[in-house]
Amino acid sequence: MIRHWKYFSVGLLLLWICMAAFQDNDSEISDEKNEDWPAYGGNAAGTRYSGLTQINAQNVNQLQLAWTYDTGENKDTSQRGMDIQCQPIVINGIMYGTTPELKLFAIEAGSGKEIWKFNPFSTPGKRPRFHPVRGVVFWENGEDKRILYSVGPALYAVNAKTGQLIKGFGKNGEVNLHEGLGDQETLGYDVNNFNIRSTTPGVIYQDLLIMGSSVSEGGDALPGNIRAFDVRTGKLAWVFRTIPLPGEFGYETWSKDSYKKLGGANCWAGMVVDEKRGIVFMGTGSPSVDFYGGARKGTNLFANCVLALNAKTGERIWHFQTVHHDLWDRDIPCPPNLVTVKHNGKMIDAVAQVTKDGLIFVLDRETGKPLFPVNEVPVPDLPALPGEEPWPTQPVPSKPAPFANQDLTENDLSNRTSEAHAYVLDRFKNGRSGAKNIPPGLQGSLYYGIGGGAEWGGNAVDPSGIMYVNGNNMLWWLKMRDAKEKQNGEVLTKGSALFNTNCASCHAMDSKNSTAAGAQAYPVLKDIGKRLSRPQINTILETGRGRMPSFQHFTREDRNAIIDFLLENEKVPTSDIHQLSETGSEQKRDFPYTPPYINNGNVQFRDQDNYPAIKPPWGTLNAVDLNSGEYLWKVTLGEYPELTKKGIPPTGTENHGGPVVTAGGLLFIAATYDENLRAFDTKTGNVIWKYKLPAGGFATPVTYMVNGNQYIAIAAGGARYGLKSGGTYVAFALP
Repeated sequence: MIRHWKYFSVGLLLLWICMAAFQDNDSEISDEKNEDWPAYGGNAAGTRYSGLTQINAQNVNQLQLAWTYDTGENKDTSQRGMDIQCQPIVINGIMYGTTPELKLFAIEAGSGKEIWKFNPFSTPGKRPRFHPVRGVVFWENGEDKRILYSVGPALYAVNAKTGQLIKGFGKNGEVNLHEGLGDQETLGYDVNNFNIRSTTPGVIYQDLLIMGSSVSEGGDALPGNIRAFDVRTGKLAWVFRTIPLPGEFGYETWSKDSYKKLGGANCWAGMVVDEKRGIVFMGTGSPSVDFYGGARKGTNLFANCVLALNAKTGERIWHFQTVHHDLWDRDIPCPPNLVTVKHNGKMIDAVAQVTKDGLIFVLDRETGKPLFPVNEVPVPDLPALPGEEPWPTQPVPSKPAPFANQDLTENDLSNRTSEAHAYVLDRFKNGRSGAKNIPPGLQGSLYYGIGGGAEWGGNAVDPSGIMYVNGNNMLWWLKMRDAKEKQNGEVLTKGSALFNTNCASCHAMDSKNSTAAGAQAYPVLKDIGKRLSRPQINTILETGRGRMPSFQHFTREDRNAIIDFLLENEKVPTSDIHQLSETGSEQKRDFPYTPPYINNGNVQFRDQDNYPAIKPPWGTLNAVDLNSGEYLWKVTLGEYPELTKKGIPPTGTENHGGPVVTAGGLLFIAATYDENLRAFDTKTGNVIWKYKLPAGGFATPVTYMVNGNQYIAIAAGGARYGLKSGGTYVAFALP
């Protein structure tokens, strides 16, 4: 009997082992049927890479529309709507993203069926704020699952299951993003009176949400401090000041007390985390004000830097500056990528950062030391604006070579038609153009790199160390003017002074010395009264639109003064611009800072037919081996269909939005003027599939798997380059 029981026990043991093995195998099968896209950029390292292979180079031509999610917004085609720059995330088969009007949604990732939608403006008294939101953040601990995202100056924590605010976070589910920027005693002004928002999501490290911000680029720019918030409570955990205070490292790289009058040096483009080392990496933007640095003599740390911070404490580990004393608005435009490369026979963990002017810096992840030599190249020794002291050199990596144009020569000018060539040649000869780093001046200059180069869509990197980066070759016309004068030489009024301080860094008031219609990154405001009514202008000032922040903090009197100026209804001049604060009061103060020189608005240089003023390619896609620093291939990205019909080879177009790369040998990217989503063969750079989206896809796609089916999904929001608006997310799968 005992012997039989012994055999029975052994049998039970074998049965238990078999069942456990079956359960493990079943678990593996389940994992193979589902794969998330859990973070902006795909993962903590921001590689925008997926190991999925179901959709591959052999079958991608069978790809077809699987589902469409209509947000219900941007329906009025008579008005330009907000675009959608959001790269959604996918968690456990649920997709989370944002609408054109910045509502947060949850949908079934396999069908597009809506689960819930959260409206941040439903609270009584909340005024809408409209600006880009490029993604959201997911955090969980057991059954506590949260989506964190921000709109205007508010950071929200939303229950991922129900779409309801988590009341224990901050104040009833909301944290004020002015927290941690500095107090009035230190700075000399109240930060709560000025605009801040976050256009790109932060990153999670343990129970911390680490994030940057987007601030003004003019005289009212707030400090660009990097901050960490407790995910559970919303309490401020740490702050890293990118414009140092007295006694802090880097303070000596600015003029005395620059922190009291200047802002910026902010991380608006996003960040990544090395979770094993506990290091957060990011790039910062230019300091205020764009194009004039007379009040900030020095290299200006930590503006235009790749920063490595202790993710737990915010302490600086290392920094690497990509532009010294930025005079050209060369913000670091996208998150870095964490990569592992083979260098001098050794495998090295590195961080790769691309720039607006088309450079790629590959740095040791632990030390910040460049893997390829970086040379300090002298800048042109040309006269600068009075009070300005350009830094004499700028860093340029020896490898990889730039992926975007650098210096401008006459041979680069458009020859699309003889009329176009004559048009752009005249501007070239009557400006101060040529070398890359010419200091801004009253005469006017043509530049690359004020806009990318690289843009906010980011880059993809595969496990072998190949980087895929899309780039722009676009010229910009920069002409400075005396801030004490209106553009037509008239005396300043209250409204024009407010416009100079807060608006002129982006908007031109007339198209003289500008370029073809539609070429501005921001609209030219001449004759705006013919396009918009006074109430409509006031609404835009209150809510913001696109890249323009809200000026809701202005008094009604000040908004009316600006509107009077725009509508040419002003009567009473003001004697001294330097006595004007941003609120129009007559009290002299350091902040907002009023520069003595301001620019002509963000003006892109195009020919009279609104095509780029240089020879193609105007947009490119590049594959770069970061192990060797060599290019594997470079191809055009996008086309103008009307030019192609004339027999002109594809020129490439300006592009905004990034790529996603898969183990199936594919790169997916939209981003272009022609509104197509394309699949490229990663080995050759050839286009092997494309699909015309319902509106332009000016966002970065995602790929994921639900119930054994791989999907490619992207926001189709349009509304860029003067194109039609859209309000949908679309997903593709194999039949």
